[in-house]
Amino acid sequence: MNNLLQLKNTFDQASSKGRPSSPNLPSNQSVNASKLFVLLKNLNELQEYWQNQNLLPGALITVYYNKVAAKSNRLQGLLGNSSTTPNKSIVGAKFSLDESPKHIITHYVSQKIIKESITRLKYTIDVLNQKFDGEISHDTIKKINGKEIPYTATEIVKTTFLKIIVDTYYVEKFDISIDDIVLENDAIITLYKTNVRTIPLLEQIGINILSSRIMDETTILLRPDELAILKTKAPFLISMAVSDLSEITKDNFEFIDEGVISIRSPENEPTIGVIDTLFDKNVYFSEWVEYTNMLAIDIPTSQNDYEHGTAVTSIIVDGPAFNPNLDDGCGKFKVRHFGVASGTSFNSFTILRNISEIIATNRDIKVWNLSLGSKLSINPNFISPEAAILDKIQFENDVIFVIAGTNLSFGETKVRTVGAPADSINSIVVNSVDMNNKPSSYSRKGPVLSFFIKPDISYYGGDTNEPIRVCTPNGEARVQGTSFASPWISRKLSYLINILGLSRDIAKALIINSATGWEKEQHSSSLIGHGIVPKRIEDIVNCKDDEIQFIIEGISEKYDTYNYNIPIPVIKEKHPFIAKATLCYFPACSRNQGVDYTNTELDIKFGRLDNKGKIKSINKNYQTEEINQHTWEKDARQFFRKWDNVKHIQDVYTGRNKELKAYDNPLWGLSLKTKERLDEKFGEGLTFGIVITLKEINGVNRIDEFIKNAQLRGWLVNKIDLDTRVDIFNLAEEEIDFE
Repeated sequence: MNNLLQLKNTFDQASSKGRPSSPNLPSNQSVNASKLFVLLKNLNELQEYWQNQNLLPGALITVYYNKVAAKSNRLQGLLGNSSTTPNKSIVGAKFSLDESPKHIITHYVSQKIIKESITRLKYTIDVLNQKFDGEISHDTIKKINGKEIPYTATEIVKTTFLKIIVDTYYVEKFDISIDDIVLENDAIITLYKTNVRTIPLLEQIGINILSSRIMDETTILLRPDELAILKTKAPFLISMAVSDLSEITKDNFEFIDEGVISIRSPENEPTIGVIDTLFDKNVYFSEWVEYTNMLAIDIPTSQNDYEHGTAVTSIIVDGPAFNPNLDDGCGKFKVRHFGVASGTSFNSFTILRNISEIIATNRDIKVWNLSLGSKLSINPNFISPEAAILDKIQFENDVIFVIAGTNLSFGETKVRTVGAPADSINSIVVNSVDMNNKPSSYSRKGPVLSFFIKPDISYYGGDTNEPIRVCTPNGEARVQGTSFASPWISRKLSYLINILGLSRDIAKALIINSATGWEKEQHSSSLIGHGIVPKRIEDIVNCKDDEIQFIIEGISEKYDTYNYNIPIPVIKEKHPFIAKATLCYFPACSRNQGVDYTNTELDIKFGRLDNKGKIKSINKNYQTEEINQHTWEKDARQFFRKWDNVKHIQDVYTGRNKELKAYDNPLWGLSLKTKERLDEKFGEGLTFGIVITLKEINGVNRIDEFIKNAQLRGWLVNKIDLDTRVDIFNLAEEEIDFE
């Protein structure tokens, strides 16, 4: 097998050269004045509605679009003015429940902006009727922009007129968004963000809560009677709502008695964090576990409350000892275990506070395993509070969470979506397969927010025929569940990060890349994700003799982060390779933006440089091309994974692949384009990791030639040798006594 290569060089950074194009409708489309009259009527009614309520100084207005709307297709001329763009006023976004989803976006704007929008809309209608006979088309606007048709109206400037015409093409209506929420228990409520603070706002409608029930500026914990008041007096304030009490998805335990097992004392092994149910200190490996009970003293516990957490931790510490068929070559791990839930349910609000405290006080731990999951399915239009806090923690801290994909309940046969927090975008979410690599019968599915691929990957979590063996307070047990697949991935991640010294971006990319093959990837595999991770760590790090695998990492500082200096071997003026690449990064996310959750997009291109110096990306990615090439937002998300923080692109191996032409400049290039959803620059300073694999189609090992060429081109090339890295780790962790 060939070693993984680590390539180091500088990335060039360039600002965007693009300028916004002149406003226009799609080709062959037009807008009639009757459409503008409908929207004007909507705004007039909304103005009257909000003037007659005294709860907010501004207004919440929901825009219903006719498609999944790219940022460039959203409001430009309405609900904004010279000092603030419509994009700045967005406080929520979701998709319609139609067969073909459409954006529904909520804005919080001032009464002044509504008045100005109404005035501009009236002027636009007047100009449309007087100058264009009540209708205007793409071709007419093109001639106006090209000054073939003079724009002579004085009531409204040309650019604003055209922006409003385009706005009205994409918008179906303006309205107020009110969901019919039915929750019987305490609820975690997220209010739309306004310019009124939460506590005074609630006091106005007769709800008084302590600051201890406020998670952040818009997220609060309400009791059923308080929620009823809110729904009666101000239902328009509610952006999202979920039950605070979640039943934990069940895992099957079958206890057996096969004697006593022992373990040596811990030495310098890495530590993995576990957040789960309680841990029993009487098990044989307890010396390896540092345990903290986070439950309130007054909460009663039973022996059952210790089973799940103890079993999960047993896999992380010593799983291969009692599952030799799953020996991953990673060794043993120490665990810092935090008990945050009983064995049957968990209080989401309390866990949210606990997790933040746990991470803040245990900054030495890089990998965290969270095998708790809700029995309830996630909402298709917003991320759960539990997942949102995990994503925030991972953006702000150098840590990574591994989360179980949650299970169906006993007796359930219809597959449904995963439960919180398996909707965490930055985490690695793990589903289970049986030993024949088929989805386990209890598996639940993605996607998340109608788009994000979850689970990320799958692993072996046990089934009826071949369960996973674990240690519990009641002795050895045979189990099955996604809870027992995720600890194996935590072990692998900790090995990559703590022992091999790789970044979390690269470690996540390696795990996902190892689960992919050379066949066409099926994003429709909502049960398995990108694929099944190999058992052995060397099969994740190393590659076959006819493959070259290397890692590159960097930081996005400007719009374009690029390197056009990758020397893929050339044989007789041909590149005898196919390629695949996996990109991972940990973006900032905004839960109050609903389905538009990730704030930053890194668009990847990797491939040969043609004679014009442009990258011929292996996935034919034509986004951001200077030529007149339009990409619909829906297609960009489906085919190029726009806004997804994991991108896997690849050639497909058919056995009949042909060698690729080497251009005059035989180098390959890599480019990442950074795009921001909000006006804040969350992408500046964002780290990323890329794993690239080349397969020689004739079966020849060309790694030495690649290394030589890379070094000649100024790359620093390091071989990731497992044995050497383990020796270095052991030396670094040795305690030295000074006499």
